[in-house]
Amino acid sequence: MNKVVANADEAVKDIPDNAVLMLGGFGLCGIPENSITALLKTGVKNLTCISNNAGVDDFGIGLMLKTRQVKKMMSSYVGENAEFERQLLSGELEVELIPQGTLAERIRAGGAGIPAFFTPTGYGTEVAEGKEVRQFEDGRWYIMERWLKADFAIVKAWKGDTLGNLVYKGTARNFNPMMATAGKIVIAEVEELVEPGEIAPQDVDTPGIYVSRIFKGSNYEKRIEQRTVSK
Repeated sequence: MNKVVANADEAVKDIPDNAVLMLGGFGLCGIPENSITALLKTGVKNLTCISNNAGVDDFGIGLMLKTRQVKKMMSSYVGENAEFERQLLSGELEVELIPQGTLAERIRAGGAGIPAFFTPTGYGTEVAEGKEVRQFEDGRWYIMERWLKADFAIVKAWKGDTLGNLVYKGTARNFNPMMATAGKIVIAEVEELVEPGEIAPQDVDTPGIYVSRIFKGSNYEKRIEQRTVSK
């Protein structure tokens, strides 16, 4: 099975309206920049996007918010995006804010085939509203959270081979590996595309069995979200 596609446009061309997408990254680190640019060009709309955050106003998922392509965001942190805030407060955007650890575990559960789990995080808050609550032997109260899965999971890796084996570099690992297990179709964009055997087995973060399509990206900005320097 040939998993290599020519570019981002080819990789995302069949993503339909109303699709559920997972997009890897944390802040502006390790996000699938090329794929997001390609989605802007397709004009696909009414997307549900699962991502740790929504980028910033002029980068990442923030660009799709500007073009009104996102119907719902399921995220942990959105504090750097003024357009996101505006759409949320005006009622234009449906939002489910999820504690970061819970978001990670819901995605992991989706990839592992675990339909639900219990966590104490969020008990007694708005997060628990409408969810099953139980007290276990330790005396603590827990809320039930459901798995998360996606029609398409779009991830960004440092290096990949033509079989889809992926290696992430440093903190760009973040949400990418777990999202790569939780999508029906997994699209990987990589900075370096190599032949099978050029990645040592012990270095593989995402095995190729999870990856449906892979392409070599280009022109990565690798922005710094906030820069602090000494006086």
